[in-house]
Amino acid sequence: MKECEVYRNLKDGIVQCLACHHFCTVRPGESGKCGIRRNFRGKLYLAVYGKAAAVHIDPIEKKPLYHFLPGEGILSIGTVGCNFRCQFCQNWEISQLREFNVDPITGETDTFIGYDWPPEKLVETAERYGVRLLAYTYNEPTVWIEYAHDTAYLAVRKGFRNVFVSSGFETHHSWKYMEGLLHGINIDLKGFTEKFYRDITGTRLKPVLENIEYLGSRIWPSIWLEVTTLIIEGYNDSEDELRGIAKFLASINPDIPWHITAAHPDYKMLHINYTSHETLIKAYEIGKEEGLKFVYVGNVYDPERSSTYCPRCGALLIKREWYRVVEMWKKRGECHKCGERVPGVWE
Repeated sequence: MKECEVYRNLKDGIVQCLACHHFCTVRPGESGKCGIRRNFRGKLYLAVYGKAAAVHIDPIEKKPLYHFLPGEGILSIGTVGCNFRCQFCQNWEISQLREFNVDPITGETDTFIGYDWPPEKLVETAERYGVRLLAYTYNEPTVWIEYAHDTAYLAVRKGFRNVFVSSGFETHHSWKYMEGLLHGINIDLKGFTEKFYRDITGTRLKPVLENIEYLGSRIWPSIWLEVTTLIIEGYNDSEDELRGIAKFLASINPDIPWHITAAHPDYKMLHINYTSHETLIKAYEIGKEEGLKFVYVGNVYDPERSSTYCPRCGALLIKREWYRVVEMWKKRGECHKCGERVPGVWE
């Protein structure tokens, strides 16, 4: 447990968390909506600091990031807790764990919330396994941003790079706090209506759109941005909604890669169908029609629509079959047929 840094004091021991757009007002003895930022004696503490519930080495493509050092391994870290309550969450066992007691003196909990993984150990592990990338993922990294910050700081000192896999609910306080430490981010744009966000995720759409616009147009390409939409049939798969997402992204920057991925029954949405391949192809075609240069189909076997092509001449540049990557170009980031420069982080 460690005192948070992204918050402010109010009065009578009440504090306000500034990490995400819930801007939770937290009274002594209570926690924010994420369940892991807790007020003890008038100070906000991160209950999961140094406690990782999941640590794995994944392919970078699993995040998914397709224009960021393809084929590289990435040390992926997550904790318990989340500021979203997505009914379809595929990591719900850890992300939706919020109800546990914490000893305000020792930081001990009455429920297992993770193994001891202090920032130093995470970076040493990446170095030991020859991995130069770290991902803050599985649950929303914004709610454990101090833990992510300290790990990312040590990683940068080693010459490593850091990426967020996020729902895009960060505040400008969080972006400023992570300044100079983040190199890439994949934001989940879960739908395109306030109703979907309110009913299915327990949050709001507007801050997510503002963050995508901020990252996509103001500081591009200081932090490389890709966007993912999990398509849930009957909920966010209408043509109007998909076209709205594609048009929005293209209006910011047509170079933003858009990943459209298949959902499966999970957590509180066991009644939904597996997303059909036909629905994903429809979304893919809509993205292309609206001017996006890089649209990718995921969570189904579709080498054609998960590969990267030159936006000018159509040459195959990166062939993907699931997480198997074959680079066709002679020089990363440059089409071997016409010389077109392809946006991304290649070196």
